[in-house]
Amino acid sequence: MSAEYATFGLAPAMRAGGVLTNGDYQVHREFLDFIVNGSPLLFQLSDLDAVSPLASDVPPAIFTAHVRSLLLEADAPLPGGRYVIYGCPECEGLECGAVTAVIEADGPDVIWRDFAWQTEERADLELNGYHGLGPFHFYGAAYREALRPLLDGAAEPARRVLLIGARVAVLAKLAAALRTIGIGAEITQDAAGVPPEELRTYGAVAFGRAVSESDRAAVRQQFERAGAEVAYVDGLAPIIPLLVAQIESALDRRAVPQRRLTRLVAADGEAGVEVTSACRVRLTAYRLDRLYRTHAEDVFDAVLEPGRHRIALDPKATRGESFVVARTTGSVLVAAMTR
Repeated sequence: MSAEYATFGLAPAMRAGGVLTNGDYQVHREFLDFIVNGSPLLFQLSDLDAVSPLASDVPPAIFTAHVRSLLLEADAPLPGGRYVIYGCPECEGLECGAVTAVIEADGPDVIWRDFAWQTEERADLELNGYHGLGPFHFYGAAYREALRPLLDGAAEPARRVLLIGARVAVLAKLAAALRTIGIGAEITQDAAGVPPEELRTYGAVAFGRAVSESDRAAVRQQFERAGAEVAYVDGLAPIIPLLVAQIESALDRRAVPQRRLTRLVAADGEAGVEVTSACRVRLTAYRLDRLYRTHAEDVFDAVLEPGRHRIALDPKATRGESFVVARTTGSVLVAAMTR
C-alpha cells in the first residue's frame, strides 16, 4: 500500500455514563468510532469527551442521513464542505463544540482534511485547527465498503440490563439511575418464561449479592439456550454509583487496543492504572462503614501519559470494605480494594 493512503474502518465505541459523586449524571452513549490506520481517531484528539454522529440512539432517518453525508451522497451540513466528525455526547448543538473536517472526493477515493474544533457556523483553522492531524487519503472502495452496510441495518439498538436480586429497593434505585443515564433496565427474580427474542435484547445481567450460585447458574443456562451473549455482573456492594460503574464496564465490548483505560487494580491503599493514550483519569473511592452507610470521595484527577501508573490513595477513603472506580472519557473500570 502506498504510504499516502490510510486505512479506514468502524468499530463499536462507548461514552461511559455514570452517577458522579457531586450528584450529576453522565449520559451513556454507544456509537461507531472511526478506525484510522488501526486506531480510533478519537484517541488522537487528546482527552476529548465526544461521540461520532453514528450513535445507536439516533433516530434511523437521521442516522441514515449521517451515513449518506459521509458517503458524499448528500451536501455538507456546514459551510466549506465541512462535516461533523465528533460532537457533544449530551446534545447535538454546535455551540457545545464539535470536531469537523472537510470531506471530499479525489477521483474514486476520499480525503478527510483540515480538522478543526468548531463552535460557530464557520471554522477558524488558524486558531482552532488540529494541526498535524491528517489529511487522510482513503481508498474509495474500502471506505464505502465500511459505511454502506449501515444503510441496510443502521445502528444496533442500545441494549438493556436485567437486574436480579433480593433487595428490591436497591434494584429500583439502580434501575432508575441506569435509565437516567440512558440504559434500559428491568428487574426480575429470574429469567424463567422470558421469550428468547427478548433475552437477546439484553447486554448484561447484574446479580445482587444475595442471589445464590444455583440461581445464577439457572439464569446463565436460560440465556445460553436463547443464544444470547451477555455480560454477567456480580454486584460488589449495594452502592448505586458503584453498581452503575460495574454495569457500564460490562457493557464495554471493545477490543483492548480500542480502549483508553485497560487495567485497574486496587491493593494495599494503592491503585494500579494502565492507559493506552494520554487522557484524564479520575479515581473515586467508595466504602461501607460498620453501619453500612456509604461514603464516596474523589481521590485522584489528572492527565496520565500512556503506560502503567501506581497511585497512592487516601487511607481514610479506602479503609474497611472499599472499592475504586476509574474513569476516562470513554471507559470505566471497577476494582475491590484488597489487603
